[in-house]
Amino acid sequence: MKAALSLDLDNKWSYMKTHGDAGWERFPSYLNLLVPRVLGILEQLGLQITFFIVGQDAELPEHADVLSEIARAGHEIGNHSHYHEPWMHRRDERAIDDELARAEECIERATGKRPRGFRGPGFTRSDTILQTLVRRGYLYDASSLPTFIGPLARAYYFRSVRLGAREVEDRDDLFGRFSDGFRPNRQHRIELREGSIAEIPVTTFPVLRLPIHISYVLYLAAISPKLALRYFRSALLWCKLTRTEPSILLHPLDFLDARESPELAFFPAMSLDGQVKRRVVAESLEALAAQFDVRPLYDVLDRPGTTSPAGVTCRPVAP
Repeated sequence: MKAALSLDLDNKWSYMKTHGDAGWERFPSYLNLLVPRVLGILEQLGLQITFFIVGQDAELPEHADVLSEIARAGHEIGNHSHYHEPWMHRRDERAIDDELARAEECIERATGKRPRGFRGPGFTRSDTILQTLVRRGYLYDASSLPTFIGPLARAYYFRSVRLGAREVEDRDDLFGRFSDGFRPNRQHRIELREGSIAEIPVTTFPVLRLPIHISYVLYLAAISPKLALRYFRSALLWCKLTRTEPSILLHPLDFLDARESPELAFFPAMSLDGQVKRRVVAESLEALAAQFDVRPLYDVLDRPGTTSPAGVTCRPVAP
């Protein structure tokens, strides 16, 4: 069975922006530290994945070299929006189209590759975004996280932050809603007015619908690394039993600790020693590769005219 592996290349400023922290406008970055570290680990494991890049980072000349290294290493390049605002879905169609176009241009200039897939910041989705992706020729969206615990994750994220009423409203859909837990947990096509697009969800634990992406595994590792790895291996077993081809997600903070990025110390598992985190990440990815044929998202895409394992077709989604 195939499995997809991807990394959302959220930068320090984008986390600060969503969290409502001052100073994000200066675009503080850890990419020059992070990207070589991640590429080295992936090379050691013999894995190629999808990197979803933020257009704003690709636009800045100081990131050109490190982002081009991702493409030179053979990894797929995806679009992770230009401004990395989880309230992107609240904009009108023209604004969304303009943002996607700007991100595409900047990402292609920096990496030499034009994105064919998209993941919304904070798992944001809407019919308008999907329609625009279809019109712009995208092959897949990867913004769905079919879990029930999105509201809990959002409450945890903002537990110590004071935001204005408008800022709270903007972030009201961050990490999704309880109803997202009823979405398909495997690849499917979404039928839209102007065509259809493949949706490759970030896989959650079959039946239970709890997250299994690596950031969540590290959250458990803060309690016990052995428990975290046992949980992840159990999830992979259930994927096998239910014939669910897993799509596993990585984030930059899976490879960093609070000493390296103190502004983001509020995140779960940032108190873990960096070496411990990276060991748990490596062992998780080794477990994934031992049971599945791990590929970038584009390489697991069911082409039109073929049938996915589930044969699922869905109606358009609500914002």
